[in-house]
Amino acid sequence: MTTVEVCFQAPDMPQSTKYGANSEDYKRISVLGRSTTGLATVHLAVHKPSDSWVALKQYNLDELDRENADLIKEEIILMRQLSHSCILSSFGSFVSGNNVVCILPVMGFGSTADLIARHFPTGLPEQIIVTVLKAVLQALQYLHSKGIIHRAVRGSHILISSDGYVKLGGFRYSCGLVSSERWNRKVHSFPPNSEPNLNWLSPELLEQNLEGYNEKSDIYSVGITACELANGIVPYFGTCKTLMLTEKVKGFHPQLIDASTFIPNGHGEEDDENYKEDNDEVSRVVKTRKFSDMFHSVTEYCLERDPNIRPSPKQILTLPFFKTALSPPSLVQTLKSYIDPADFPYQIQEEENADQVACELMNNLELDPIKWEF
Repeated sequence: MTTVEVCFQAPDMPQSTKYGANSEDYKRISVLGRSTTGLATVHLAVHKPSDSWVALKQYNLDELDRENADLIKEEIILMRQLSHSCILSSFGSFVSGNNVVCILPVMGFGSTADLIARHFPTGLPEQIIVTVLKAVLQALQYLHSKGIIHRAVRGSHILISSDGYVKLGGFRYSCGLVSSERWNRKVHSFPPNSEPNLNWLSPELLEQNLEGYNEKSDIYSVGITACELANGIVPYFGTCKTLMLTEKVKGFHPQLIDASTFIPNGHGEEDDENYKEDNDEVSRVVKTRKFSDMFHSVTEYCLERDPNIRPSPKQILTLPFFKTALSPPSLVQTLKSYIDPADFPYQIQEEENADQVACELMNNLELDPIKWEF
């Protein structure tokens, strides 16, 4: 890979910010994992001056081409400009040697994709999904009001903190509807390096025709993500890209798989080999569970082929379905009821010494290199 020189200038940090840009202030404890793209390594670290935990997302500039370097630079700048309770915050960033390091909060439960991989192989319970989707839609409502299209809503970009707050990340692929102080109704650009996100992208974005697309493309991705979270598998997994595009353009889309849609000795409308009858456990769960009619309707609503008919985040959030969303403490308790106590996020008490906690954490927890995308 050709090495490129890119100037990264971290935005000035307010004096009130307690996380400085001195790399010596951070003690790396372990590698939490790699980002979905494989371009970044995420470290669990201690900020020594405050004895508090942070996540350090580190990029090696020598491993980046110019396009990816520019995208990361834009992501860092954008994250510092955003402020919403449902959007992953950034504590700052700095350059250390050949590395660009982003300082982020530790999201104790990881991403929703992590939760599925570790604890929910057949999908998350509906009560958890409605809570997650509500936060994602609130984040999108905020972004769209700022003229920003996310373009990468998916399970690995949705993170949950140890105190039950759901945050949307993954802003490297986002773009603006505003240019030259003018609000554009449509955009036509294809997200760079977006191959990992193709399964979640809307048909109008994938088509790349003169009609273009707008912020409604994010709503389609919410529908795909709903299927991902409910079914425990990425929609279109194993499907060739040409067939996937054809299906989407024709208006065919995935669905929630439960007792009402699962076909015994077959594959259901999603036609996914991961739900064959020979997988007894998956088949048993799928054949006996029943998602609410409202959940099915919301998912269909989001996956509407015509973006002009597809609802806005504000319209979707008015539906009664979201009145059942859990509060952050209730979400923690619900997750805790499904997860083995040994795997529950370790919460640091203020009086505990960080070095002592780090030793306990490393001795008691198996930190698998799950794909985290902050």
